Amino acid sequence: MTGIFRAACVQMRTGLDVAANIAAAATLIREAKKAGAALVATPEMTSLFEAESDALFAKVKTEDDDVALKAFRALAAEESIWLLIGSLPIRVGERQCANRSFLLDPKGHIAAWYDKVHMFDVDLPGGETYRESRSYRRGDRAVVADLPWGKLGLSVCYDLRFPHLYRSLAKAGASFLSIPAAFTHTTGQAHWHVLQRARAIETGCFVIAPAQGGKHENGRHTFGHSLIVDPWGKILAEAGDEPGIIAADIDPAKVAEARTRVPALTHDRPFTLA
Repeated sequence: MTGIFRAACVQMRTGLDVAANIAAAATLIREAKKAGAALVATPEMTSLFEAESDALFAKVKTEDDDVALKAFRALAAEESIWLLIGSLPIRVGERQCANRSFLLDPKGHIAAWYDKVHMFDVDLPGGETYRESRSYRRGDRAVVADLPWGKLGLSVCYDLRFPHLYRSLAKAGASFLSIPAAFTHTTGQAHWHVLQRARAIETGCFVIAPAQGGKHENGRHTFGHSLIVDPWGKILAEAGDEPGIIAADIDPAKVAEARTRVPALTHDRPFTLA
């Protein structure tokens, strides 16, 4: 791992019009590049935030035909940046999507992809109910991808609550973790900051967590507060509720420094449950 680089998070308020969402994301991605970012990350559901099943399947395409993926591949090449598209809804069956994250290299090639493993099927206080598994197929593989500065472990939103995933990514060599999200306002207020910082601390990784924020066309209210967190748990950059960008300089040497201070990744021990 060599060299300090700048990472940026794009915070969005994705709506129901794919073309409008692509344009909004592209504007912020270009802004992040102008701010010096070599790695730019967008949130979960960058291209479409559609909760109604019939409307979703009327709009989603296969990976080969997805207009957003084509646009973002061209943009990564145009701006010569590493671009992490937090996720796009990708059709994988007649009535089934994948919640798929894409890492694009500076030539616009797909360097890695990851399907969200953990489905957000919950009933929250106040009547909020979510059943992601009704429309989305869960992934079954963890992914670590190569960046010029080290390895990136990919995840999406609800994955954040499953620390064994991140421990596995770190043990597989990840120095950076991407956690793009569309956290609900209810759960975000209670858990967003502490979970993001915990994932950074327990793995000794940088966390890059671009988020959706505000009141959306589909009726959802997301928390926002995109974060970049260092391996010691310090918040390097944080957004508010509005669309925009945040950026921070990332020193990969801080990963080894944190893991030397507290080498927890080497201290796993077998045990039995009495």
